[in-house]
Amino acid sequence: MSEKSIPNCFFDVMIIGGGAAGFFAAAQLTELNPKATIGILERGVEVMQKIKVSGGGRCNVTHACFDPKELVKFYPRGSKELLGAFYRFNPKDTMTWFERRGVKLKTESDGRVFPVSDNSQSIIHCLLQQTEEKGVSILKGQAVKSIVTTDSGWEIQTKTHLFKTQKLIVATGSNTQIWQLLSDLGHQVVTPVPSLFTFNIKDVRIEGLAGISALVNVAVEKEKLQTTGALLITHWGMSGPAVLKLSAWGARILFEKNYQFSIVVNWLQDTTFNESIEILKTLKQSQPKKTIGGKSPFDFPNRLWDRLITAANINLETRWADLSRVQLQNLAEQLTRCRFDVNGKSTFKEEFVTAGGLDLKEIDCKTFESRLHENLYIIGEALNIDAVTGGFNFQNAWTGATLAAQAIFSTAKETNKKLPDNANLTGF
Repeated sequence: MSEKSIPNCFFDVMIIGGGAAGFFAAAQLTELNPKATIGILERGVEVMQKIKVSGGGRCNVTHACFDPKELVKFYPRGSKELLGAFYRFNPKDTMTWFERRGVKLKTESDGRVFPVSDNSQSIIHCLLQQTEEKGVSILKGQAVKSIVTTDSGWEIQTKTHLFKTQKLIVATGSNTQIWQLLSDLGHQVVTPVPSLFTFNIKDVRIEGLAGISALVNVAVEKEKLQTTGALLITHWGMSGPAVLKLSAWGARILFEKNYQFSIVVNWLQDTTFNESIEILKTLKQSQPKKTIGGKSPFDFPNRLWDRLITAANINLETRWADLSRVQLQNLAEQLTRCRFDVNGKSTFKEEFVTAGGLDLKEIDCKTFESRLHENLYIIGEALNIDAVTGGFNFQNAWTGATLAAQAIFSTAKETNKKLPDNANLTGF
């Protein structure tokens, strides 16, 4: 629909935000009430941009974790509030929904779920088919300037048009302008800070090793922040699931440190310093004539092994039999207590995630309706909810969109029932 053809008109439901949550809400609404007039306001010239770039362009749709009690453990903020919501719509429901609409999905070994096509366009096409082709008005280039409550619902003013609606869904992600408008309506916004970022590190031990990965335990020095997983060495420092998880759980702590802190990497994961000493002693006895450099005896690449040897002040040509007690201790230190100074962060602009947003105390997470304003629903990353990587942020979007749609049309009573552990009221 072109801008010139947009009337100043009334919609049964207006959605602000043309991303994952907004389009999924619209799709659910059209199925619950095909006759309803539904509009999506998108400030940009394109829709669903985050879906397009997520997962390296493949779109990590969700994660194959089907137990709500386990699923909420991947959410540093929002876990308590999402527990009941996930009993009503969880990753299994998400997968069923897309597959029944022609999108074949696959689950990878780490639990991440992608379209079989390995192309995010499969998800975008599906959502467009479920909305645009069913009469949803997709209004691009419509940045919202004001949101006003009226006796009959809501008025949304953009730069060029005034829209009126009975029900309003806000699905704008980390949009500071919309947060300010919600604040003007009396809502509290938890100050947003970056989450899911990589660590900038300059250190000779990892210089030139970009692309090397290893399974590690990594902790923030002097803080109760640690995680285990794959660490990836990059041109600018360190990334990978272990680092991204650490950044998510430590988002506010690391923000307060101005991203100047130290991490301790255990390249042997859960092996302690003393245990590594014993392992090295055994290697010394079993292969005394071999030189220490060149071939890693551990499950990480040879080039990284050589760097750790050098950092322990050991010549690569030294024979295992000739290693002194001090050298063994130095090497054990590099293996299990490898300290790096972090100087700043790097974020992925397209997949930017924040810790912060609308205070969850002001949202009924059974329906995602505002506790302050009737007929106002807020979903997705506009809320103070965020997750680690792996499809969990999208699952929050799908779940909130579904419950809001159900609350708006016909199933509001179901959302207030007490649910058994195996409850599934979605009907999909």
